Amino acid sequence: MTKWTVYIMTNKPNGVLYIGVTDDIHSRVVEHKVKFYPKSFTAKYNCDKLIYFEEFSEVAEASKRERQFKKWKREWKINLIEEMNPSWTDLSLNWNLDLNKHRTNQ
Repeated sequence: MTKWTVYIMTNKPNGVLYIGVTDDIHSRVVEHKVKFYPKSFTAKYNCDKLIYFEEFSEVAEASKRERQFKKWKREWKINLIEEMNPSWTDLSLNWNLDLNKHRTNQ
């Protein structure tokens, strides 16, 4: 069964926010961290810290939630993040991610 994840990445506490959805959160976080897509928004603004996520069993639910987040005021997003992660800690730090597997030759 596929799990869908809506997630928020940032560059620093109270910094730039990026909201995305994926069916493979581990690989997607690695892509952000190694700037796999060097011209992307997250690469440009160094959004490499996972600070929030929600999991869904249906892609339609996840997509709906992602669109909802993107329409929210920044203040609402910050409140949501701080309910789950008040210190804005990178939630992927202890995931044992293989960053070398996804590196590009830039």
